[in-house]
Amino acid sequence: MALPFFYLSAYDGGSLIDLDEPTSRHIVSVLRMQIGEQLHLTDGKGLLLTATVTEAHKKRAVVKVENQSFFERQTAIVSIGISLVKNNTRFEWFLEKATETGVANICPIICQRTEKQNFRYDRMHQILVSAMLQSQQVWLPELSAPVPFNTIVKGSDHNKKWIAHCIETNKESLRKQGPAKGKEILLIGPEGDFTEAEIALALAHGFAPVALGETRLRTETAGMVGATLLLVN
Repeated sequence: MALPFFYLSAYDGGSLIDLDEPTSRHIVSVLRMQIGEQLHLTDGKGLLLTATVTEAHKKRAVVKVENQSFFERQTAIVSIGISLVKNNTRFEWFLEKATETGVANICPIICQRTEKQNFRYDRMHQILVSAMLQSQQVWLPELSAPVPFNTIVKGSDHNKKWIAHCIETNKESLRKQGPAKGKEILLIGPEGDFTEAEIALALAHGFAPVALGETRLRTETAGMVGATLLLVN
């Protein structure tokens, strides 16, 4: 059976680690782990520690590091710039699934048609951490604060840049591009789609228009489909 995964926000290199209270409680009270049992810890930056429980206290468990490894990030660095949506639950679903798929960067964007809603960074970050641990990965996606559409378009330095929109025009099929190679970004618009002016701005800055399929997708679904097409062979 695979060892349970836990998040360690910072690691100083020591052999003994005092775990925070939420992690300690989960290990001792939920999983009922005992002294001598092993687990994995990751900082979300490629580090994987194998450790043994030495003190099973529900408020301050202690583990001893037995082994540590570092895993390089995969070659394809995929970023998704995606409009916020009115329903936070749907956006949180996207964050979870994008993390499981292996997206490296998630940038919420404010478009002309983005509906006002509340962005709670701490909650969103915790969703990413939970999804990383559930899928047993050691790289946590970078999540930025929401930025205006113009900012992400003008500031992108990716090797390949894509924008998915619903206007009937000549678009490449993202499926036919194959898995991402290098550093790529895909922009996903709000429920009312990008405006023509936004699309024109993106094209002027090197973004290529792409189609994600034959049907019209919700914002969060489009983000998930796009991530899958770019990351899954």
